[in-house]
Amino acid sequence: MDDLFAPSDVTWTPVSPKLAAVRRLNSAITFGVLGLVALVVLGVTLGWVWGLPALAVFAAGFAWSWILIGRNQRSWKYAEREDELLVSHGILFRELVVVPYGRMQFVDVTAGPLERSFGIATVELHTATPATDAKIPGLHPDEASRLRDRLSALGQAQAWGL
Repeated sequence: MDDLFAPSDVTWTPVSPKLAAVRRLNSAITFGVLGLVALVVLGVTLGWVWGLPALAVFAAGFAWSWILIGRNQRSWKYAEREDELLVSHGILFRELVVVPYGRMQFVDVTAGPLERSFGIATVELHTATPATDAKIPGLHPDEASRLRDRLSALGQAQAWGL
């Protein structure tokens, strides 16, 4: 069954562990702000005794997200074949996206403020069918640039045959 989502005949490239750090920081900010808002709202309206259990619930949610984010980051990988790009990810719901180079319309490279501060970027491939779009988060900027240039060149070369 594992071969269905990660064929063994290719060399898989994992994404950077910095992806987990960025997502964990984002999760910490989100759960921290929501926890403080819940603490203040419940503390003012129902009494401070009710604010502390709400804060504990948000802390437990953050701890659970910490574990899941690490597992999710380790599941991301991609492989370049002669005619297509394979992107695989997911733990509970696994997904394998196969994008033929000739079907690619354009390739985006993006990096938000947190991603830039951690030195990673995301490569996103766009095709005529949104179902076959693929993205690869957590790439080093040099690798993202190399992949963008390679995929663009392969896409243009193979699109001529259509």
